[in-house]
Amino acid sequence: MKLNKAGMTGFLFCFIAIIFGVATNGGLATIINYLHLPSFILTLGGTFFAVMMTSDSFDDFFYGLKGFVEAFKTKGSDLNVISEEVVEMAEMARREGLLALEEHASTLSHPFLTKGISLIVDGTDVELVRDIMETEMNHKCDCDRKRVQFWEDFGSYAPAWGMVGTLIGLINMMKTMGSDVNAVGMGMSLALITTLYGSIIANWICIPISRKLSKNCSAECLEMELIIEGTLSIQAGENSRIIKEKLRSILDQDLEEAA
Repeated sequence: MKLNKAGMTGFLFCFIAIIFGVATNGGLATIINYLHLPSFILTLGGTFFAVMMTSDSFDDFFYGLKGFVEAFKTKGSDLNVISEEVVEMAEMARREGLLALEEHASTLSHPFLTKGISLIVDGTDVELVRDIMETEMNHKCDCDRKRVQFWEDFGSYAPAWGMVGTLIGLINMMKTMGSDVNAVGMGMSLALITTLYGSIIANWICIPISRKLSKNCSAECLEMELIIEGTLSIQAGENSRIIKEKLRSILDQDLEEAA
């Protein structure tokens, strides 16, 4: 699994863009004016615990949180490589029989394909092979979608909690207006900075991460679907040319849906 260099570069340059925007409107010295700990705690803390409320358990919550790291990893294998391996296994099975695949299973590029080949070499019933592999695929895809939903919720709650901070700041400002100038200034600071923090958290971190996790999920589900179809075709003893066309049709259909 490789690091997603484009994603990491984009994340860094978003931060630089924020600093540039601040620096060009008063100089680098004004950055300290944008640092307000109570506003940050209110916005991030409120968002953090609101998402926790929607989680089924602490394990579920921390599983979603780990998606931050997963978003910067490149998921999904080369589908053309997987297709070629499936075709090679099919040709070998027709020449030498299914048992000949056992010694080559461990050399395959994807562990899910290795598992599929092991199942058919063991003589598992075709319907049982399908059930086992589809169950694993559905479980993996459901877990990945939970992570996507986690970060989508995070991105939707952050601006809302920024608005909560804005309302608190405005209320405090109105109560002290005309009597305590310093309190008015602090109230305005809380009112404006929480909105800024909420927007930054949502648009710099949460929404991009949810989009990347969604892409990773789609890529992994597609390759597992491809492997299931290829494994069952090998077990059925189909001609390698037919298998190649079936796998190509799955890839072509995915490209059409993406377009």
